[in-house]
Amino acid sequence: MISATSLALSIAGRPLLQDASFVVGPGDKAAIVGRNGVGKTSLLSVLVGEPSAQLSWHGDVQVLGSLGHLPQVPVSGGLGTDSSALSHVLSSRGLDVLDVEVSATRRLMAENPTPELIARFSDAEERYRVLGGYEAESTLARMSDGLGLRQDLLFEDVDSLSGGQRRRIDLMRILFGEPDVMVLDEPTNHLDVPAKRWLMEQLAQFKGALLVVSHDLTLLDRAITKVLHLHAATLAEFSGTYTSFRSQLAQRLDQQQRTAARQAREVGRLSALADSMRGSTERRARVAKTLDRRVERLQRTKTHAAKKERAVRFRLPEPPRSGETSLQVSSLAVSYGSQPVLHDVWMALSRGDRAVVVGRNGAGKSSLLRCLAGVQAPTRGVVALGHNVAVGYFAQEHEQVDPERTALENIDDSALATEVDRRSLLGSFGLSGELATRRAGSLSGGERAKLSLAMLAAGWSNLLVLDEPTNNLDPQSVTAVGEMLGRWPGTLVVVSHDRAFVESLEPTHALLLPVERYDFWRDEYLDQVELR
Repeated sequence: MISATSLALSIAGRPLLQDASFVVGPGDKAAIVGRNGVGKTSLLSVLVGEPSAQLSWHGDVQVLGSLGHLPQVPVSGGLGTDSSALSHVLSSRGLDVLDVEVSATRRLMAENPTPELIARFSDAEERYRVLGGYEAESTLARMSDGLGLRQDLLFEDVDSLSGGQRRRIDLMRILFGEPDVMVLDEPTNHLDVPAKRWLMEQLAQFKGALLVVSHDLTLLDRAITKVLHLHAATLAEFSGTYTSFRSQLAQRLDQQQRTAARQAREVGRLSALADSMRGSTERRARVAKTLDRRVERLQRTKTHAAKKERAVRFRLPEPPRSGETSLQVSSLAVSYGSQPVLHDVWMALSRGDRAVVVGRNGAGKSSLLRCLAGVQAPTRGVVALGHNVAVGYFAQEHEQVDPERTALENIDDSALATEVDRRSLLGSFGLSGELATRRAGSLSGGERAKLSLAMLAAGWSNLLVLDEPTNNLDPQSVTAVGEMLGRWPGTLVVVSHDRAFVESLEPTHALLLPVERYDFWRDEYLDQVELR
C-alpha cells in the first residue's frame, strides 16, 4: 500500500503540490496524469524515497510491503553483482548475490567438506531454492517471449543494449521481483503492440498496489481503475479509466464554471441592492449591512472554477534554403567489435523529403541516426551533406543536453544573443519562469524533450535527425510536435513508434531495417511503425 497525507512539494520555490492526501491500496491500479512539468515524476521520487536535491517536500508518506520501482531513466550499469542483464534482473529477488554465494560455498565444500562448510552450502542452496532460483530460467524465458526480447540478450552488458531492449529488461526485473507495490514511470516507452498487450495482462493480474505515470492512453484505459489528476499544484482523484476521467473532469469543470457564474451573479445582485440602500433610512441601512455580511459569506465560500488546460502549440523557425540534395548515404555499415549492426545502407534525400526509419528495437536505428548527425563515425561508408545543409539532432536519451547546465545555458547564444530572446524561445516550448534557470538534469523527461526541441529551434537547421522525439511527452504535446513538424518545410529523418505522429509528418520515404531497403513511403508501413 502507498499512502500520503498532507503532502506538499516545491522546487526552486515553485509549488508542485499542496496539501495532497491519497491512498493506493492492494488491488488498486492508479495513474498519475497531467501535463509535462507539473511534477508527476517528482511526486513518484518522493513516494519511493529518492527525491532530488532540488526538491523540497513535507508531509507523511508510507509504503507498506516490498517496492518495485521502474524509473524513467535506467540505472547505468544495472543493479546486479555484475553488469549483465541477467544479474540485473535476478537482483530483484537477491538471487544474483545468492548465486555467487552458492557457487562459492559449493567450491569450498568440494575442496574441504567440513560439517561447517556443508551446512553453509545447504543453507545458501535452500534460500536460493525458496526464492525461486531453480525456476528462474523458465520464468525469464516466458517473460522474454511476452516482451519480445531475445533471450540471449540477458547475457549482454546492460549498458550495451538499445533503449527498447533496456526497457524490457527493467520491466522483467520489476515483474520477476513480485513486489507488493509497483511504481512505474512510463512503462510502455519503446514497447510494441504485442509487448504492450502482454504487459497489460500482467498488470491486470497483479494483486498488489500499482501506481503508474504514463502518457499511453491505451494503458490507462485497459489497466487503470483510479486516476490522480495533478494540475495547478492540486491532486484530484477520479474513479475509473482515463476515458472515464476525461469525461468526469469535463463535467466537473462545467459544473464549477456554472456554479461560480451563478455565485458571481448573486454577489453582484446583493452588492447592488446593498449599495442602493446606503445613506437612506436607518432601517434600510441596517438591511444593507445584513446584505454586506451575506456577500462576505458568499465570497469566503465561493466556488473557484479550475482553469481549462491551454492548447499546446510549438513552432520551428523557417529554415535556411539548402541545395536540392540534402543528404546522401552510401554503403554505410556499423559494427561494435565483431557484432555488425548495419551492413550496407543506401539512402538519398532531396530538400523537403521526410524519411521514416522503420524497424524493431536493436535493428540499428539509433546507430544510423547518430552517423547521420555526425556524432558517431560509421565503420564503413559515406554520409554526405548537400550544399548549405545544417543538421539538427534530437537524441533518444537527450545526450545533446548538458545536464549540469541550465536550460538557458543549453540554448545556443550565437543565433539568440540576448537572454530575453532565449527565454522567449524556451517559453514557447513550455519552459518559462524558473524552469529556464533550472539545471537541465533536474527537469522531467518531458521537459528535457521540450528543451531538446527548443535547442533545435535555436540552431536554424534545415535537416533534422530525430530519434523518438515524442517519448515522455504528454498527449497534447505529442500532437503539437506532430503539427509543428508537419508544417515545417525542411528535411526530416525520423525514428518513431507512434503511428499517429508518423502519419502527421506525411512521410515521403521509408528506410526498412534490418532488410536495409530504402523505398518511397507506403501507408502499409504504418503497421510496422508500432513494432518495436
